Amino acid sequence: MTKVSSYLKFILKSTNQHGVHSPFVYNLTTKCFYNKKNTSKKKTLKRYRNTLLITKNKIKITDFGAGSSKVFKNNLRAINEIAKYARINAKRAHLLSRITHYFKPNTILELGTSLGIGTSALHIGNPFAKITTLEGCKNTAEIAKTQFEKFSFKNIEVITGEFTKTLQTLKFKNSLDMVYFDGNHQKEATLNYFHHCLQFINNKTFFIFDDIHWSKEMEGAWEEIKKHSKVKVTIDTFQWGIVFFRKEQEKEHFIIRV
Repeated sequence: MTKVSSYLKFILKSTNQHGVHSPFVYNLTTKCFYNKKNTSKKKTLKRYRNTLLITKNKIKITDFGAGSSKVFKNNLRAINEIAKYARINAKRAHLLSRITHYFKPNTILELGTSLGIGTSALHIGNPFAKITTLEGCKNTAEIAKTQFEKFSFKNIEVITGEFTKTLQTLKFKNSLDMVYFDGNHQKEATLNYFHHCLQFINNKTFFIFDDIHWSKEMEGAWEEIKKHSKVKVTIDTFQWGIVFFRKEQEKEHFIIRV
């Protein structure tokens, strides 16, 4: 019942663009969140997902996080079932693509490739971005790589292994413009990844945390992230927590229905 009660609280506290007084957040809300006109991107995202939904081959999953265990009872899973229950549904994938298109980040880090549905949204949003995506499971990473080749997606590097190890090996020549956290729904892990990625931020960097209301633990992690001294603006969309580090902004927290 935790998620239901959290959602009821969200509905009571949330607003739309009319309750937003920050020009930066107002523009983001009206020009990006609520602007759903780009149908070509939506069609490509749909085709990517559909090719997975018709693939019934089974693969063995290695799951280091706390996500899919709530849906699947064993580690031998059909690809179409993994795609069907992916946390990033079609609506959210399109929103992620719009956000990436709006900000046009040059360098993106994704924690949690899975079958590459989120990665495809990032790439479609800005095909020129250099994307580094981390995945704990070798078998799902291989499916994602095959998909990227099939759709001719370039500039995507897939790194396989446990995040606590692979994150330590990453060295970026320049700072990261965007980080999408979608790989581990546990408080300690989320905070560890957050603090590690802070070393790569610039003034325009933004982080997106998936499923911030997944559990009391994740809500606790989100509250700690909001309080961090480098965090200036946060947006709670219920499914996602979006964080900005813009030094020119006053510290503000928004709860927005998307």
